[in-house]
Amino acid sequence: MNGSKGGRGRRIVLWRHGQTAWNLERRFQGSTDIELTEEGVGQARRSARLLASLKPAAIIASDLRRAAATARELTALTGLGITHEAALRETYAGAWQGLTHDEIVERYGDQYAAWKRGEPVRRGGGELETEVADRAAPVVLRHAEKLPDGGTLVVVSHGGTIRTTIGRLLGLEAHHWEGLGGLTNCCWSVLGEGARGWRLLEHNAGTLPEPVLGDDD
Repeated sequence: MNGSKGGRGRRIVLWRHGQTAWNLERRFQGSTDIELTEEGVGQARRSARLLASLKPAAIIASDLRRAAATARELTALTGLGITHEAALRETYAGAWQGLTHDEIVERYGDQYAAWKRGEPVRRGGGELETEVADRAAPVVLRHAEKLPDGGTLVVVSHGGTIRTTIGRLLGLEAHHWEGLGGLTNCCWSVLGEGARGWRLLEHNAGTLPEPVLGDDD
């Protein structure tokens, strides 16, 4: 995956799932299995029409319902199957899961502040961001390696997992990953294969700017 001559032109589209009720409540989801709202399904359907125009070669997705349902909207248009990967789930955040943003700041203020400073923090006693990248990035790379020249892989996942995976694939040190802003529901980022590895071509694309609602805001 280092841009060898035979592999030029491959792309990875990392697509965040549609809206959930917990997103609207600013409630930390983590690995909790929350369904899409009706609006979330509509977001996925609209975004899928755009992503289908990229003629993806393969689709992989987190097995959590919000990501799997988002991915199904793209398969309906492309006819491609979905490979579900538990490694693409959102960050497990222990005691933070189910709490609102305000509750997290109130109860775990020091932990939250340390995380925002880029320090390695087990939010709620859960996973480190580097551990999320350790499980997710190799899966993305393994599927990307199967692409034909010029092929596109769509990865349907979650805001935190996408951000850490991008950071790892770009070779950024972990404390710089916070410099990548969060993704709006059903927006995506695009990595392209260059001569020296993966490059970030687009970030949080898909709509006019909207607030980021979710675990990664």
